[in-house]
Amino acid sequence: MKETIIKEIEQSLLKHLNNAQMQMLDIVLTRCFEKVEIKALEDSVSEICKYSNEELISKFISAKEIEGCSKRTTKYYESTLIKMNEKINMSITYMTTDDLRTYLTDYQKMNNCSKASVDNIRRNLSSFFSWLEEENYILKSPMKRIHKIKTDKVIKETYSDETLELLRDSCTSLRDLAIIDLLSSTGMRVGELVKLKINDIDFENRECVVFGKGNKERPVYFDARTKIHLKNYLNTRNDDNPALFVSLDLPHDRLKISGVEIRLRQLGRRLGISKVHPHKFRRTVATKAIDKGMPIEQVQSLLGHSQIDTTMHYAMVNQNNVKESHRRYIS
Repeated sequence: MKETIIKEIEQSLLKHLNNAQMQMLDIVLTRCFEKVEIKALEDSVSEICKYSNEELISKFISAKEIEGCSKRTTKYYESTLIKMNEKINMSITYMTTDDLRTYLTDYQKMNNCSKASVDNIRRNLSSFFSWLEEENYILKSPMKRIHKIKTDKVIKETYSDETLELLRDSCTSLRDLAIIDLLSSTGMRVGELVKLKINDIDFENRECVVFGKGNKERPVYFDARTKIHLKNYLNTRNDDNPALFVSLDLPHDRLKISGVEIRLRQLGRRLGISKVHPHKFRRTVATKAIDKGMPIEQVQSLLGHSQIDTTMHYAMVNQNNVKESHRRYIS
């Protein structure tokens, strides 16, 4: 009970005191209450702990669902917060920066995970505590002083033109060929690809509208080869499923994300190509577009990114182009 009261006092003074003053306040309060016995009335306890940790997490997840976050995103938020709640045995409204910083440090040591993984957890926690602050459940987010974790910049691979041709040549079905062409020409997310319906495709203008993150619509464009292979695939269909891509076997259900991922991995293994997955097509499109001079704002629009920093993270500059530009402008 003493710790609860101390946290309550500290939370109330957060916006009025700096870090040094807060530390001194904690020392003084701890010393003053050290030999004091405190008993609280039932109604006062319930007022202090008005909502349980589980209720606050549930409220946050509901808010994210209303904002349009995907089920995959909300599940990731939920699992992150549940794990934190299990490890830090106190009310969420009284958690401090030190509590959360210690949790992140211990999490990395116990799970032996990368800095990037820990930073993803940090971002989830930051989003949660910022929401608590905005909704007036807490006065100030304890995550504000925990900054982005610096990670090693790894240049992720893209598909070469040769690799793309090998993947196309190895396809044993027109459906798989159409999938590869659509991913490699539009840069759409695999989640957007599997949601497409046949009626979404505008063959005359070689474009279609996809629903991205947060159910945001945006047009994407494909090339002439993709148009031909899509038409060839649809001409072989004899089912009445409105989905653009369906399973090869009966009852020809809509293809799922896992189905696309598995198929691409199988193609990669057959050819001895490592790391063949849908997202790599997206990164390849972004990189090629920037290398060929497309303005970064247009690449951002093409990929459906809300932040331009995300676009820059996807696109890896071709060093041959850097070398050529050096010769042209500097040498």
